Amino acid sequence: MLKNKSYIWISFIVLIFGIIVVPEIINRFKNNQVVEGDRLDAVDNNGTSNTNLIEIGPAPKFELTNQDNKKISNKEYLGKVYVLEFFFSTCPTICPKMNKSMMEIQNKFFGNPNFGIASITINPETDTAEVLKKHADELGVKSTNWHFLTGDKTYIFELANKGFNLYAGENSKVNGGFEHSGLFALIDKKGNIRCRNDAYGNPILYYDGLDKKGVQAIQQDIAILLRE
Repeated sequence: MLKNKSYIWISFIVLIFGIIVVPEIINRFKNNQVVEGDRLDAVDNNGTSNTNLIEIGPAPKFELTNQDNKKISNKEYLGKVYVLEFFFSTCPTICPKMNKSMMEIQNKFFGNPNFGIASITINPETDTAEVLKKHADELGVKSTNWHFLTGDKTYIFELANKGFNLYAGENSKVNGGFEHSGLFALIDKKGNIRCRNDAYGNPILYYDGLDKKGVQAIQQDIAILLRE
């Protein structure tokens, strides 16, 4: 008798669950809202949280000349979230891919006055302001906050290798004569380098500008920093 009563109660609970919960689940499937809100936004494609970005430290100070022959320093970017890269205009290897990634980032945040990009050449002897201006025009750059920067080669190499710890060097044996990292640095409005953790909880430091997932990740994190 007691066993039969238990079955009755279990059946009653299942019936109530079906009446209340199942229609709601069906509606969410119909409206494509099975998972929504902050829980989805807070997780990237690798399942790692990106809501608490790590502060690595202040970005190195710099002052260089842009494609309009105007002096630009890190102070120009204070109050803005910006992405920084090292490249050169005649690069035949990874730069075209980096250019494509950076154009995607520009287009994503185009029109936002609080976002900028800094592209620093590692071949300033060739990449004069005039050359960089032509390069920017050929890429289709629209943002007035995207500066292509040139200056003294020794200064730039120290900024890359010792300041940002992003490798750049000359090598006559490689195609193009220069080697450099394909990574992008992300800097917040206060001038601090920021990043997310990887799947193991370690800071990634920089974002892979050659990888689709890396570009998606930096776009997600730019959006977070713009809200801060």
